[in-house]
Amino acid sequence: MDDSIFLNNKVDISSERATIWRVCNQLRGPYGSTDYANIIIPFTVLRRFDCSIKDTKAAVVAEYQARPDVSDKKLTSIAKRQFYNTSPFSFEKLLDDADGILDNWKLYIDGFSKNIIDICNNIYTDGLISLITAMHKKGVLYSVTKSFAEIDLSPDNCDSIKMGYIFEDLIARKYQDANAGEQYTGRDIIWMLVKVLMSEGCDDIYNPGKIITICDQAAGTGGMLSTAYSYIKHYNPKANVQVFGQEINPVAYAIGLSEMLIKDQDAGNFRHANTFKVDCFPNQEMRFVIMNPPFGQGWDNDKDKDDDGNIASKAGQEKAVIDEYNKAENSRWGHGLPKKSDGQLLFMQSAINKLADNGRAAIIENSSPLFNGDCGSGESQIRRWMIESDLIEAIIALPTDLFYNTGIQTYVWILSKSKRAERKGKIQLIDASNIFHSMRKSMGNKRREFTEEDINSIVKLYKDFDETDSELSKILPNTFFLYRDYTIKQPLQRSYGITEERIENMLNKGKLSNFYDESKIYAWENDDSALDQKELVKREKTLKKYEENKPTYEAIINALRNNCSDDVYMSPEVFKPVIKKVLADTGAEAKLIELITDGLSIMDKKAKIQTKLNRQTKQEEIIYDDETADTEQVPFDVDIEEYMKKEVLPYVPDAKWFFEDGEVKNKKTVIRIGAEVPFTRLFYKYEEPQNPDELEKEIKELDRQFNDALKGVF
Repeated sequence: MDDSIFLNNKVDISSERATIWRVCNQLRGPYGSTDYANIIIPFTVLRRFDCSIKDTKAAVVAEYQARPDVSDKKLTSIAKRQFYNTSPFSFEKLLDDADGILDNWKLYIDGFSKNIIDICNNIYTDGLISLITAMHKKGVLYSVTKSFAEIDLSPDNCDSIKMGYIFEDLIARKYQDANAGEQYTGRDIIWMLVKVLMSEGCDDIYNPGKIITICDQAAGTGGMLSTAYSYIKHYNPKANVQVFGQEINPVAYAIGLSEMLIKDQDAGNFRHANTFKVDCFPNQEMRFVIMNPPFGQGWDNDKDKDDDGNIASKAGQEKAVIDEYNKAENSRWGHGLPKKSDGQLLFMQSAINKLADNGRAAIIENSSPLFNGDCGSGESQIRRWMIESDLIEAIIALPTDLFYNTGIQTYVWILSKSKRAERKGKIQLIDASNIFHSMRKSMGNKRREFTEEDINSIVKLYKDFDETDSELSKILPNTFFLYRDYTIKQPLQRSYGITEERIENMLNKGKLSNFYDESKIYAWENDDSALDQKELVKREKTLKKYEENKPTYEAIINALRNNCSDDVYMSPEVFKPVIKKVLADTGAEAKLIELITDGLSIMDKKAKIQTKLNRQTKQEEIIYDDETADTEQVPFDVDIEEYMKKEVLPYVPDAKWFFEDGEVKNKKTVIRIGAEVPFTRLFYKYEEPQNPDELEKEIKELDRQFNDALKGVF
């Protein structure tokens, strides 16, 4: 399908941008630079509303003046929008009375429907009346109003795409120092996401009257929803496109809601909410989910109140996340909890939970969800579930320096609940990190952008699904990304003896710490932290036990040090009579002597291999040494015996593997099957180091040039 006309429509906001930010000159002095956006953003939103109802304004005012008790429904019908203004003023008419501008502004604000006032109060939390009153006192209200009156932000002049770019510029400047991944995704990135997402598996969206649902649970200003909406409506004007979004940031939410109203979308489908705490549309399945959740932001409990003493939006989110997880199969993220410092894989699971049976998703993440977490971690088990459920179609590496407030590497996850036949059981990795054009002028950290050519190149790599093109695209079976963790141990072979070194080794390993621990006593005596009653009782009980055991402990250590020798015993059976004799007068009980015996041993391949009787088979079995345990991460499809022959036994001939998956240890189920995506390693290209002789010549030449330069100075 040819969409060059659609994508070639280069949006020019230079005039609007220049006029809007020229207002800063009027604010300079009365306001600091950090306050500019707090004035410019609400004025831009108000001007957008002002221009959007210009054609129906007179009729609304006439109806309201004739019938002051007229219903809200009637006024929105006349306005042909979901909002209206009943005052006789517009930005232009406010300029007719310079002396009365403050009073007229108040009437103008009061004339808006409640939904518009709520939106603007989200942008400026002290309220619009407070804002314009302060501006009037500082002598800038008239001049700022005049500047905005010169900007045409009507839908005819600024469609949702162009308005999105204007808001993009405003948000980028306001939040240029925000945490990486927060606030806004450039339109070029969104276009790429939408084109890739809808390049296959979407024939149904072109059916006339088709209901198409799109969701973004980290919606920001709604740019992703707006772009996806425009893309579908461009090709299928008769489609019933319904967008759903929720956003935690009040300013971004307010801007997004304003565009929803102007496009006559259902405003109830765009919510101010914390996705970690609530799914605002629990019974609504989505055809598409498109999202750029915050990178590396935690789901643990943030402060309960913000700096102004109000209840913070993140308060209680940790409890909400855990409560949701405990719903198990009915949970939005029942397949695992990532570490508390990074909630990206919660958004990922939530997105999948929202998808219809033919649903597709495009989600931007940083590198952490690819590989963070060991085998049994929440991150690894979430990846494992996604891979075993065959939900991942592709992962695309994006260029660095693509976002306004971070230059980090990012990745797009393309997810599908209905892969086409060729993709089933496989995952495509695309390296698009070098597909970009440099910007003539950077915006914050954004120095690179996608052109139409770049986007088409990425889409082609995705659609071609070429298994022979390994340069930029690799297609691998799902099982390639799974692995098993095997524990490798050596036979228990230990020599025994009593030396200062062995005694110190025993103490350092904490073999006697349950009996007596001087370092713990010291730490507790110097610990000023408050303890709850249960912990306090437990500590006092332990200290009492240590005090009772101290004489025996000191007697044991003295006895050992008084009997140090170079004698070495190659089995515990030979050593036990010796150690019992040494400790005979110390009061040490049998269990404690066993611990001391083990503590005085070291691994020794010359020692006797220790065995034990298997009560079922009545056969002697080799005991394997836990202290020699090592972990081998073995690819899922590799036979462990073959792996041992090639990778382990040549170096440790008597090693044995153990696979403990599913066993219960310390009341926890052991998990030994994990998943990761080694993206960087798969696309790594070896670069031949520079020839040493050539490098030496270059160094000598630089040295000569440096000396010549010094001669010129002196």
